[in-house]
Amino acid sequence: MGEQALTVHVVSSGKLVTLTCSDTLLTVKGSSKLRDIPFRQLIQADFHPDTLTLQISYVWKKKTNGHLSLVRLEGTAKESESNAVKEWAESALKAAFESAGVNRGRRVKVLVNPHGGTRKGTAIFTKTVEPVLRAGGCALDVQYTTHSNHAYEIAKVLPLEYDAIVTVSGDGLIHEVMNGFAHHEYPMKAFSIPIAPIPTGSGNGLSLNILGLADGFDVVAAALNVIKGLPMKVDVFSFVQNGKRSISFMSQAMGLMADLDIGTEHLRWMGDTRFIYGLFRGMVTFKPCAVQFSYKAAEEDKDKMAQECYARRVNDKSATERTIPTANESSDSALPPLTTDESDEGWTTFDKPLLYLYAGKGPFVGRDLMAFPVSLPDDGLIDIVAQTLSSRSEVMHDLAEGPKGGHFWKDSLHYIKAHAYRMKPLAPKGALSVDGEMFPFEAFEIEVHQKLATLLSPHGYYAADFLPRGSKSP
Repeated sequence: MGEQALTVHVVSSGKLVTLTCSDTLLTVKGSSKLRDIPFRQLIQADFHPDTLTLQISYVWKKKTNGHLSLVRLEGTAKESESNAVKEWAESALKAAFESAGVNRGRRVKVLVNPHGGTRKGTAIFTKTVEPVLRAGGCALDVQYTTHSNHAYEIAKVLPLEYDAIVTVSGDGLIHEVMNGFAHHEYPMKAFSIPIAPIPTGSGNGLSLNILGLADGFDVVAAALNVIKGLPMKVDVFSFVQNGKRSISFMSQAMGLMADLDIGTEHLRWMGDTRFIYGLFRGMVTFKPCAVQFSYKAAEEDKDKMAQECYARRVNDKSATERTIPTANESSDSALPPLTTDESDEGWTTFDKPLLYLYAGKGPFVGRDLMAFPVSLPDDGLIDIVAQTLSSRSEVMHDLAEGPKGGHFWKDSLHYIKAHAYRMKPLAPKGALSVDGEMFPFEAFEIEVHQKLATLLSPHGYYAADFLPRGSKSP
């Protein structure tokens, strides 16, 4: 847009501020400070000619390692400058949204879980998130969930007229929404509506995968993703147990990993600290995972998986090519059929004693564990971690490297990319967690559905830093 400068009187202080737009930045210059705001962080530039008032809103980190916060600037202009100010505001707003490849004014269905995680969802939404979304021009349809599976019931009959569905909760609400979509009259069209999480739960794994470790718990960064994120197609799984099909979008856990999740359900008030408590408790008991599992392997070479994941992230240009889909883009009205495979051809049975079995999509399952570091959003595969029995000290040492995925390289951890897998219990009792929700400890089978679901993402890939052996950050 070329460099355009504008000087206004700030209403709150009466001081003069100069606003300058370049091709990539809005620069705010006061009497004593200069602030360069990337266009991605600029969400409002509205001029009201009747009051000669210019309203600017952007998100900003006041501390380098802090969270984003909403900054509002309201200034007045002279009547003789009205047309110039109006043109400046229109140009700034156009540049701010064109730079992200999106249109302002998204229609958003917001589901707020007042009881999720630390039970602060309502306050966080009303005080912090909603002002950002409204400043960003979003048209909000807000609904508060009142009971378990309420989000499922809403998603099952959701009008297909929204540009995004936003969950203010943890990963459990996303599980409900996706299963509601699966039972929608038009499931494929429902799954084309992008989902964007606002992290107010305990683990917030999906938000970490979308926004990364630095911003995964930042609700304003998540709100900015609602305003300016672009769609990213992702795989999800059919979880089939006793003939019943459920959708799993994140993980299935057995053994130690299920115990530290389900076994700390009553400690949600602790936030993600509850998982650390669960891990230490699990190390005390150190129970084996009494299951047998079989899988259809696609890749078992860790170096190859790491190289492919790294290459995809470095070379991925999709973030600049993605467009918002419309709800009517798919004419298919039914979910992909399940593949019936009763034979053992192509299947491998894992025959070593296990401490835990963990499978899923997306690198992070929590802030302290990058469980699936080479997971890709749309490769049509599920990543499986089979941790064999070893000493307590070895497992604790390995999991200490969990935040950066270092345990991936340990010999006792078997990592498999698979087309499908099956689990059969070898003991009458045990724990099974699916997307953080408790399921019966009974046999099941997992099948992958490539690119079935849609998320909003600022990148177009999972925001997890994981390097192949011998590589350095680009």
